[in-house]
Amino acid sequence: MLPSYLTVKGYGEHEIEIQKSRFIAYIDRAETEEEAQEFIQRIKKKNWNATHNCSAYMIGENDQIQKANDDGEPSGTAGVPILEVLKKKHLKDTVVVITRYFGGIKLGAGGLIRAYGKATSEGIAATGIVERKLMRIMHTSVDYTWLGKLENELRSSIYKLKEIHYLENVELETFVEEGQTDIFTEWMTELTNGQSKIAPGEVIYIEEIIS
Repeated sequence: MLPSYLTVKGYGEHEIEIQKSRFIAYIDRAETEEEAQEFIQRIKKKNWNATHNCSAYMIGENDQIQKANDDGEPSGTAGVPILEVLKKKHLKDTVVVITRYFGGIKLGAGGLIRAYGKATSEGIAATGIVERKLMRIMHTSVDYTWLGKLENELRSSIYKLKEIHYLENVELETFVEEGQTDIFTEWMTELTNGQSKIAPGEVIYIEEIIS
């Protein structure tokens, strides 16, 4: 699992007009090629009467799955420009479909490349980008007398307090970046004079909006 990576916030769509042609960007996450293909087919079905439904996706920790489809546009003028935007923005697990309704004016190869690139960039900007960071949930159990101090220290630290459980002892759940758990444990042990029980929990990704 990657320590962190960028992807789109979720589903989004955005429309622009270039030389009387409508370009509608549809964007979503896809963690498998099957999910990407299902999304593409869904958009094609929705826009069955469009002139073109061009697409691209980039999937996998090492971007090992990359596909681009011109859907009838001249070779290399639609799918590849969409894919190039994904690469430039370092977006993983992302699928894009650009639907074009032809407006009667031919754009030429260069014009098409620019149009599909612009539609993709603006669509991604409208959808939003997030950074997904791999975090370990650390469980800290202490006597209630430590709660005020620990809560204040955590809220002003680099760590993110997830939840507080009021049990026989109070338990604080904290998000800690993988690789930083030993430092966190030492810090928490020092704060409580060794009077805390600290245990690692599950590993999950949490998201932070980038743009």
